Amino acid sequence: MKKFAVIALLAAAIAGIVFAFLGTGGERATASDGAAAYLRVHIRANSNSAEDQAVKYKVRDAVVAFLTPTVAECETKAEAMEKIGDRLDEIAETAQKTLRENGYFYGARASLREEEFPARVYENATLAAGVYDALILELGTGKGDNWWCVVYPPLCFGGGNTNIVYKSKIKEIVDKFFG
Repeated sequence: MKKFAVIALLAAAIAGIVFAFLGTGGERATASDGAAAYLRVHIRANSNSAEDQAVKYKVRDAVVAFLTPTVAECETKAEAMEKIGDRLDEIAETAQKTLRENGYFYGARASLREEEFPARVYENATLAAGVYDALILELGTGKGDNWWCVVYPPLCFGGGNTNIVYKSKIKEIVDKFFG
């Protein structure tokens, strides 16, 4: 009987999650509810050539190294957006310097704006598809395949708020019952 009660409780919890996800109108919920907590980053390569894709990752590494100390100091998304917004020219210059060092002279542009992202699973978090605030870095034409991640909270950046813990109430109930 106890196992039946736990199974019924789990089924109710799953149903609650599904209904919350679908919303009251039967439509899939947008990321707007959770998007307010995240600042994403989107680096677009010049093209899909092997060379442009390879240099995109070198630019990514340079920009992540440049931004990590700034993001590590931030305690809120608004603060991260303000500090990054103040450094857009430096971010673009970091990207351009990396491009030049690797023989590419097509330039880079950095901006903060809303951007549509697909759903994405990171090590400890899943972000729904939807519109998010984002640091956009376009290399050259920006028409190639891209790389994206999360600047704040820093899921792709070292330091800062790496003490974020994601919990599952369902897992806690199962562990308590079967543990």
